[in-house]
Amino acid sequence: MIQIKSPREIDAMRRAGEITGKALITAQHIIEPGIMTGQVDAEIRKTIEKAGAIPAFLGYGGFPKSACVSVNEEVIHGIPGKRVLREGDIVSVDVGAIWNGLYGDAAATFPVGNVSEEAARLIRVTRESFYKGLAFMREGCRVSDISHAVQIHAEQAGFSLVRDWTGHGVGTQLHEAPEIPNFGEPGRGPRLFRGMTLAVEPMVNAGGFKVKVLRDGWTVVTQDGALSAHYEHTVLVTGDVPELLTAWEEIA
Repeated sequence: MIQIKSPREIDAMRRAGEITGKALITAQHIIEPGIMTGQVDAEIRKTIEKAGAIPAFLGYGGFPKSACVSVNEEVIHGIPGKRVLREGDIVSVDVGAIWNGLYGDAAATFPVGNVSEEAARLIRVTRESFYKGLAFMREGCRVSDISHAVQIHAEQAGFSLVRDWTGHGVGTQLHEAPEIPNFGEPGRGPRLFRGMTLAVEPMVNAGGFKVKVLRDGWTVVTQDGALSAHYEHTVLVTGDVPELLTAWEEIA
């Protein structure tokens, strides 16, 4: 069932989103050649807990860390550890925070030092794809209007969209209805109403759209080994301009 959030819940989600955004800023500032993915995770956890929130991913479904840190061909759910980031890598960081029982959820892909022109373009187009979808996160639109806008922009740039994982509702749970695919024809799926909160997250591959899960049971990688990028915000549907609840770039 799709939940319409109360004013109290929305206020709590604004705070959860602000903390989530600050965690991404932390990641952006410390990602550089020579740092381990586990160090990125540790600093993210410190940021969230210092703000009085709870890391949303820590222990979720058994996930062992506070953030998903996915490198190069890793799409999502990378487990941070001793892997050392190197010049030219790209790193997708997915993070969430809980404040008074409400969730924020956001992700972005960062370059490690100087990256190839194609890697930089992948990161840029993935972010742009989110904002193309954002234009349809308005009361009266349908879920697949978002999906279609994301797909068209990424595919016109020569990239593909992951189909096995989707965006989702978010609020009192990390994952709520509705599912929000990153592909599809417009005009389908649930209609959007003010008070809905959605986590929309393009996962864009430089090669084909097919992915697989590694033996750790978590890390999703591209089947062809091509690079992948990820971008996500938690969004509040209003009667007018949608509100980014995890607007880390705007508050950086």
